[in-house]
Amino acid sequence: MLLRFAGFELDPRRAELRGPGGEAIKLRPKTFDILALFAANPGRVLSKQELMEAVWPNVHVGDDSLFQCIREIRAALGDEDRTIVKLVSGRGYLFDAEVSTEALDTPPQIPPTGAAAAPAAVPAKNWRPFGLSGPTALAAVAVLGAVFGLAIAAPMFGPDLFKQRPPAIAVMPVTGADADAGPAAAAVTVRLADGLAKIENIRVVTPEVGSASPQAASARAPQADFILSSELQKIGPSWELRARLTRTATQEVIWSAPVSVAIGETDLDLQQSRLAAGLGHLLALRLNELAQAGAPTADGAAKVAVEQATAQINQTSKERFATAQTMLEKSLGDHPGNVDIQVALVALQLRGIQMVWYSPADAAAAETKAKSMLERALGAKPDSIPVLEAYCRFLNATNYFTESLVACARALSFDPWNGLALYHVGLAQLQLGRFEDAVAAFKQADRFDTPQVSRWAWLVGAGWTYLLMGRAEEAVPWLQRSLAITPGTGRTHMLLAAAYQRSGRPDEAKAVLAKALELRPGTTALNVAPPTKNASPVFLEASPRVIQAMVDAGLPER
Repeated sequence: MLLRFAGFELDPRRAELRGPGGEAIKLRPKTFDILALFAANPGRVLSKQELMEAVWPNVHVGDDSLFQCIREIRAALGDEDRTIVKLVSGRGYLFDAEVSTEALDTPPQIPPTGAAAAPAAVPAKNWRPFGLSGPTALAAVAVLGAVFGLAIAAPMFGPDLFKQRPPAIAVMPVTGADADAGPAAAAVTVRLADGLAKIENIRVVTPEVGSASPQAASARAPQADFILSSELQKIGPSWELRARLTRTATQEVIWSAPVSVAIGETDLDLQQSRLAAGLGHLLALRLNELAQAGAPTADGAAKVAVEQATAQINQTSKERFATAQTMLEKSLGDHPGNVDIQVALVALQLRGIQMVWYSPADAAAAETKAKSMLERALGAKPDSIPVLEAYCRFLNATNYFTESLVACARALSFDPWNGLALYHVGLAQLQLGRFEDAVAAFKQADRFDTPQVSRWAWLVGAGWTYLLMGRAEEAVPWLQRSLAITPGTGRTHMLLAAAYQRSGRPDEAKAVLAKALELRPGTTALNVAPPTKNASPVFLEASPRVIQAMVDAGLPER
């Protein structure tokens, strides 16, 4: 049955959502399944447990998996006001839309197994993520009187690793080197397995009780293609988690990595979260890297250029920025089809736009160039984490916030611990006026703390959001922590000055604002505000109060 609601069409057999203009809106399989359940049950409250049992049968996942799908559905439907998918406090979710049905007589054309849809360039006004092919799953919908079979199109991770189905990974219990590590190791195991279960192109299997080694697991769990085994121990003032991924068939170790987390700085729960996130993030990146095929890879010189430039992207010196840009442009000239260089250059150009290091004309040219490079990169690697992450960031930087949520969620579907993607989820929510959701995303990024080099970003995001919410005292520690990591950012100094001013600390506010003007001379109340395009009325109403606090601390009005 074809389902119609609120101007949209849901075609379960094709696993396709179509917008009011007939355009296809790609959704992750689990997100599509939940939308299908909603559309099949309009006007009825579906509990969280009911949704999770229908979409993740016999798999233990956390609530955040469901919440992420709900966010993606709302973004796809343009349901910023939450008038279609409503939260019924204490009960679940209500799909509040009139749904009509129509029988589908013509069988859909089924592409060959493993075929990927060719990505198409998308007009700037639409900004729908493109090239997002992958597995498709259909939920059982009892109300329609039909059972939709599960259809999974296997991703191609590489001819020597993954064939025509998602590979299965058995997550072994993390072992503790001493008695103190035992409880922590058990908690890290659960967190790690839960996170891996959210990655859409792998399967997580549970080894049989008593499987204490990769060899034992491979004997008892032949359905697992790979075994993940880890050891946790205390080394000085830190936890160290070492892991390795073993191919079941050959017992070959194909990946290994250590992760270290300081013991004294945080509580045990946060330490365990960061251990699992640190390891899971590295593993997700490696699996995603193995999944990519067909795009040119960087040679030694290009890799060095990308690494050196990337190390400078988060620096705030205009001179460093110019050096990195020259380096990457030269490398791209030598390797015009290299996706890694394209992504690094896009990230750098976005940084330059955000830091106002381009003239207005140069900024417009950089934006156009970045868009063109991203289209090429997505065409070559539509499921690449770095490419999706860059696309997510680009949409935020160009004020397409709703579309950015969808792109960021796509990146998170391959790496649920990706702090940069979470940061941009928070940034989009902030500009859409959903301040509580924004703070939650920034705090989740801080909880995972991966990659650590970018932690200043979600810290300043949390501080900015608290300021917009009128909670200046709560904003102060977040902004202070951000500046302790990246002290050369004028905008963060200005936000901290506003927080001090609003917290009744005018002398500190004036000192910090003076430092901000040293870093960003020429800044005034007229040019400090972010662009207003596509921002929500809630955000637009709150922003002037923050700017006024900056003026009160010494920011020139003109």
